[in-house]
Amino acid sequence: MAIRHRYLVSYDIADPKRLRKVAKTCESFGSRLQYSVFECPLDDLRFQKLRSELDTIIHHDDDQVLFVSLGAESSSNPVRIETLGQPYTVRSRVTII
Repeated sequence: MAIRHRYLVSYDIADPKRLRKVAKTCESFGSRLQYSVFECPLDDLRFQKLRSELDTIIHHDDDQVLFVSLGAESSSNPVRIETLGQPYTVRSRVTII
């Protein structure tokens, strides 16, 4: 069984058409935390697949995608989300742009 790591995936995309494609791609790999932020539990193969798919969508001179490792997915390493301001709620899977 492959070890899955949790990744925080965040992006800043200059073009609305590419932005929608990036959002749709991320939706198929994880859960939306905010409009441009996803939490994705991925093994190494799925992580490389996500990177590869996003690599073909973005323009490297104009856009940026960040991948932040949150560590191995396990019951001893639960996702902990704290907020300031509005309380955190799970976003719908509908892409709003």
